[in-house]
Amino acid sequence: MPADERTSARSSASGEADAALLSRLRTGDRAAFALLVARHSGSLLRVSLGFVRDHAVAEEVVQETWLGVLTGLSSFEGRSSLRTWLFQILINKARTRFVREGRTVPFSALAKSEQLGDGSVDADRFDEGGAWLEPPFGWTEEDPERLAMGAESLAAIEVAIRELPEAQRAVITLRDVEGLEADEICNVLGITVTNQRVLLHRARAKVRRALENRLGGRP
Repeated sequence: MPADERTSARSSASGEADAALLSRLRTGDRAAFALLVARHSGSLLRVSLGFVRDHAVAEEVVQETWLGVLTGLSSFEGRSSLRTWLFQILINKARTRFVREGRTVPFSALAKSEQLGDGSVDADRFDEGGAWLEPPFGWTEEDPERLAMGAESLAAIEVAIRELPEAQRAVITLRDVEGLEADEICNVLGITVTNQRVLLHRARAKVRRALENRLGGRP
């Protein structure tokens, strides 16, 4: 199964579980809220770190997000998935942090500026939808040496993502790490479909290039 299809499948399964959880949350079930926190805090922190580099501040943003969930649950109409709604709250909290710190340039402006930058994105490495033609995880699990290299690759990918420009980092984290669909990302970040595609394409190309540099050639 292609990488993007695996991502969609994981996202679908998570969405079904969250729908059941939402019904319990609406009844005031505290155990359901604890489960929601346990299920999504790791993802929220990863995305928060994409906007707020300081780990302690990123954790504060996550805590503010959970407070926002508690106060906003009654008004959540279910027009997006519960998970997407969590990311929307998180990013709004992160943007508030930007204002407090004097960073007032909107994310959408950062996204548009990406289209004017370096155009060398190794287009031949991707299909028309922007997915990898040669995923960096192409080896089989029967080869222990390759499995060890896989762990090294994951570490290299995490480093490469952290070093991406802010807009690219947010899009690739939401798409390839957290499994959101393109339209969900556009909604969460307030960017156009074209911007999302450009940002994701460039982010994937840079991560691929960093991975190859780290491992010495194509994996």
